[in-house]
Amino acid sequence: MILTGISDEAGVTLEAQIKATQTLGWKHVEMRAVEVPGFAKGNFHDIPDEAFALAAALLEEAGLEVYCFGSAIANWSKKISDPFQITLDEVDRCIPRMLRLHTKFVRIMSYKPADTDDKTPPEVFRRIGEVTRIFCDAGLQPVHENCMNYGGMSWRHGLELLAKCPGLKWVFDTGNPVLNPDRSKPQQWPRQDPWEFWEHIRDHVAHIHVKDAIYVPSKNDGDYKYPGQGQGRVRDILRDAMARGYDAGISIEPHVAAVFHDSSVKASEKDMFDGYVRYGRELEKMIADIKAGQPGRDSANV
Repeated sequence: MILTGISDEAGVTLEAQIKATQTLGWKHVEMRAVEVPGFAKGNFHDIPDEAFALAAALLEEAGLEVYCFGSAIANWSKKISDPFQITLDEVDRCIPRMLRLHTKFVRIMSYKPADTDDKTPPEVFRRIGEVTRIFCDAGLQPVHENCMNYGGMSWRHGLELLAKCPGLKWVFDTGNPVLNPDRSKPQQWPRQDPWEFWEHIRDHVAHIHVKDAIYVPSKNDGDYKYPGQGQGRVRDILRDAMARGYDAGISIEPHVAAVFHDSSVKASEKDMFDGYVRYGRELEKMIADIKAGQPGRDSANV
């Protein structure tokens, strides 16, 4: 297995992201947002060419490889009513940068559904199918994340997306089902079951994001926790993945200090850095316990 992390959760600057990765002793990063000296923060595929060249040089100097691009392609900030050219332009910027860094995986999504949607529009399949084809033709592997998107509305929606987009694979996020409604069931939609989602999608999983949370109905949102302390069935899912021979990437996305999609959540640079490093250590311990045959359970599921 390759341990990595969505490194902007350790800090906004590339310097902080590199330092946190080196503190953990890891050799890989999953690049999402980054700020390099002299340039504004942006997604790794959107920052200017000069900023990307500097970032690539600094990562190589630090001995770090980019395991996955955490792209903004068709993510929760985009709607299917937006021009498709926005998506295609992001893909076009992403591919040469992935090839430059010898990065195989790119995380994509499938646009944000309307609040009442429970079916995936055919245009989503067309667009994500085309995006998948373009990446695969370049020798790269797009992986779709179960998040606030059409493919993440339930495991059934996820399997439908995979079936209609040949070549697409999945990045399974352990925490997102805790927070997302299961739109395949009758309204009022219940929250998704992380284990149920995992059981049905696991044969298509090429990458894993570790996030954990406890759903809080009063605020229709979650309290984010360290791995194993929430309702994400993190330990059970990793144990099952490892028993099935999974040996690919496991990437932390802590949210314990900062929440990428929620600008109201403020955190100091120290809190972000310390929370990220602790999260990585907690994950390492969990994996070691699983390998040693320890029977531990996630605390929120005891």
